Amino acid sequence: MYFNEQTIIFLNGKFVKAQESNTDLYSQTLHYGYGVFEGIRAYNTPNGVKIFKAKEHYDRLKKSCELINIPFNYSIEELIEHTYKLLQINNFKDAYVRPLIFCSPNMNLTKPNEVSLMICAWEWGAYLGEKTLNLCISSYCRPHPRSTQIEAKVCGNYVNSILASSEAKFKGFDEALLLDSDGFLAEGPGSNLFFEKNGKLHTPKKGNILPGITRATVFELCQKLDITLVEGEYQKEDLSNADSAFLCGTAAEIIGINSIENKSFPVIWENSLGKKLQTAYKNLVLEKV
Repeated sequence: MYFNEQTIIFLNGKFVKAQESNTDLYSQTLHYGYGVFEGIRAYNTPNGVKIFKAKEHYDRLKKSCELINIPFNYSIEELIEHTYKLLQINNFKDAYVRPLIFCSPNMNLTKPNEVSLMICAWEWGAYLGEKTLNLCISSYCRPHPRSTQIEAKVCGNYVNSILASSEAKFKGFDEALLLDSDGFLAEGPGSNLFFEKNGKLHTPKKGNILPGITRATVFELCQKLDITLVEGEYQKEDLSNADSAFLCGTAAEIIGINSIENKSFPVIWENSLGKKLQTAYKNLVLEKV
């Protein structure tokens, strides 16, 4: 699904075949989830293949390493250059790019002595599909901000996301929505939440969420489109009484929410602020504007 016998990845400074690559079974990342990663998209635009916000993603990869004490000895500019070359070698036009920094063997609960860097890519559609979603409120909450580095994109943190998403699908929903440890709205397992009420957009504030790069792009688009956007602490009832809502993330892009716990929103997706932003976002990443 993600690679074949011809697929090339970038591993520790070299372009090598994915099928011929391997890793150490005693890696700290494999045993403890002690590693960081990014999700980046490349688009086939009228100006050629362009990686959307490559610098912002690699800056966050570096920041994630710093937050959890993993060494980062890479040049952001060189990582971007290697990523473009990787796409070219594999002849990918529209692709999802996954950089991963993983740690050397170490069974102690201490920072690693050495790390490895892999960058791989594959052609992948919108993570949550194209249709509007039916969500449930998860029985799992997001990790407490004092239990981990919430703003770091850490491998091990995504066990929480897997549990929430798997639970939602088992119940017959498309995706989960998690609350924070105090019961306020937080985010999806791999996406940020926005909802519309009386012509304004609202989104959970930073502190208990991963502040996504797509989320930041929505902020920029709202400013350009003169849409009022408010960050705050919101209860489940605020979302239940909203006019419309959507999730956003690099993998999911911008995707509308049809219902929460089988309660539909009164404003249809085509008439919502979210749809307006979805169109603007697509135009932006494809460099149509």
